[in-house]
Amino acid sequence: MVYVTRREVFSAAHRLFNPDLSDAENDALYDKCNNPNGHGHNYVLEVVVAGEIDPVTGYVVDLKKLKDIIREHIIRKADHKHLNLDVDFMKGIIPTAENIAVAVWNQLVDKIPSGRLFSVRIKETENNYAEYRGE
Repeated sequence: MVYVTRREVFSAAHRLFNPDLSDAENDALYDKCNNPNGHGHNYVLEVVVAGEIDPVTGYVVDLKKLKDIIREHIIRKADHKHLNLDVDFMKGIIPTAENIAVAVWNQLVDKIPSGRLFSVRIKETENNYAEYRGE
């Protein structure tokens, strides 16, 4: 099994807020990430595809095709947007790194042309990231 990774970067704003909780509960839970106007990150997205190497092409997946798929279904929709307000695949979801990773997975899982989607990693900061493997 070979694992191939494509890295993309996008900038987006978000607000961590649960509408089922009171303002005080949201403040206690999310602190500065609950700023009513949101705050932003330069996200690093890593998409990993696993598979066998095709003997004809030498690829697990054509990275140009993978790049185009990620840009069409994720980057174009999320870059320089507010995840809570502007991004269709994040509607009604608290945009934590964990939830973003799952939402990205759901957007990509059936669009990978060869191999299989193995994981999605979203780095929110240099020190914090979430990874989802569809399990």
